Amino acid sequence: MATLAAAACEARPAAEPADLVLTNGRVVTVDDALPEAQAVAMRGGFIVAVGTNEDIARYIGAATEVVDLQGRLAVPGFIEGHGHFMGLGRAKTILDLTQVRNWDEIVAMVRDAVAQARPGEWIFGRGWHQEKWDNVPADAVDGVPLHHSLSAVSPDNPVLLTHASGHAAFANARAMELARITGGTANPSGGEIVHDARGNPTGLLRETAQRLVSSVSAPSDQRSPEEVYAEQKRYVELAGEEALSKGVTSFQDAGSDFATIDFLKTLEQRGELPIRLYIMVRRVSNAEMDARLPQYFMPMEGNDFLTVRSIKRQIDGALGPHGAWLLEPYLDMPSSAGLNLEDPADIEETARIAIKHGFQVNTHAIGDRANREVLDIYERVFDENPDRTDLRWRIEHAQHIHPDDIPRFGQLGVIAAMQGIHCTSDAPWVLRRLGPERAQSGAYVWRDLMNTGAIIANGTDVPVEDIDPIASFHASVARVTADGSVFYGDQVMTREEALRSYTLNNAIAAFEEDLKGSITVGKVGDITVLERDIMTIPAAEIPGTRVDLTIVGGQIRYRREAGRP
Repeated sequence: MATLAAAACEARPAAEPADLVLTNGRVVTVDDALPEAQAVAMRGGFIVAVGTNEDIARYIGAATEVVDLQGRLAVPGFIEGHGHFMGLGRAKTILDLTQVRNWDEIVAMVRDAVAQARPGEWIFGRGWHQEKWDNVPADAVDGVPLHHSLSAVSPDNPVLLTHASGHAAFANARAMELARITGGTANPSGGEIVHDARGNPTGLLRETAQRLVSSVSAPSDQRSPEEVYAEQKRYVELAGEEALSKGVTSFQDAGSDFATIDFLKTLEQRGELPIRLYIMVRRVSNAEMDARLPQYFMPMEGNDFLTVRSIKRQIDGALGPHGAWLLEPYLDMPSSAGLNLEDPADIEETARIAIKHGFQVNTHAIGDRANREVLDIYERVFDENPDRTDLRWRIEHAQHIHPDDIPRFGQLGVIAAMQGIHCTSDAPWVLRRLGPERAQSGAYVWRDLMNTGAIIANGTDVPVEDIDPIASFHASVARVTADGSVFYGDQVMTREEALRSYTLNNAIAAFEEDLKGSITVGKVGDITVLERDIMTIPAAEIPGTRVDLTIVGGQIRYRREAGRP
């Protein structure tokens, strides 16, 4: 036996020591060449070996940090496929309305905030959703209360409370006064000021109408550059902390302007970005993009933390506030088929500018009319450029698609950048908005899309939803709603498909699959360790699974403390 052991040691000569080794675990790699392993070695930010405990033992040196997984599950670091990074950070600094049960609770929270605020100071909040409340005031318009009780507790403080979707907001009287919103104020293009039966504004502002108030609430020009920088840095820190605690190692940010990108680039150069960011250029005119995009083309190279190679446009709103652009009117609001937020012709010009400069196009489209319009735009531009075959253009959300358009995703190679958690979160009102026939044939049709050969990317649209990948993973494999019902279970993903949608598919959707998305030698050392094996435990036990370790670039950036929920 001693002879055999000596021979084994000779067959496995010592390797250059790793910085970090994970051993004695169940490693699901999302790499078809080696689907499972026990151990992983990382050095210099990259994975240098994957295999059995015995394979990896030779990478352990005197200075190597060794983590005994004790059988726990390790997967590629989760990639948030569509979220709002700075918005997540900001959401941590304002009123959190995601758990409120009714309008009275919102009024009480604002009253308490006013008691701590200076007269005239703005009060912000985010996360309310009228469809999740246990009751709505009898005089509500379009299911949303009037502003009067809110205004009564905040007469001297302007208030702006953003809907969970981000596609509507509620303002009090003082905020509307500052924005000069009256019964006679015209709706802006792509937006709506909701009025009561007497023609007075209720406080509800849909889509672009929010900007009437947000434009007068921005304090930036009243502060020094140092104060603005400190605030933005705090948003980055808060967003990073939240992401890492949920096992997210990369974040695909659905829209930042050049100034924000410049700020993030400074942080990357200083080594101060907590996770990897893939940024979509947004809120920039076509003329400015055409002039400046070449300066901002930043594909992922090596252990990069900042990637810029795409553009974000938005053709419609969200279903909850009746802003999704539909082919037929809403079932519960027959007077409306939703809102077109950005001119399709302008989006098509963006697409031509993007292809000229080698940028990806990612367009927000939720309603079936919106999805058809975007597919039409993409197809025309693709036809004009037959030599460009690996574009990977995306439709962000792709929530409600006419059956005739589902095959076009696979045919055109358009990626559906969806959010599993939206399906189960939105399900209760999808039927009210669309009716059962439209919901069954085109709402969150993951299986139908995959059958066309389309790639599905996954995420949460945080801060619209919690950034938690586990909740979105569970929604993807179970489609179980809050009341325990299953929303069209024939569209579920397998667990392998759901994990791939949150890792390798998201990497493919960002042209980054050579460097991330699987636990593969040569890729960056981004790994998430979970307390439970979500690939095998009963589906009902998946929710609430906690992240024990989050590793970015071979460094442990989050470690759950004992006893921490």
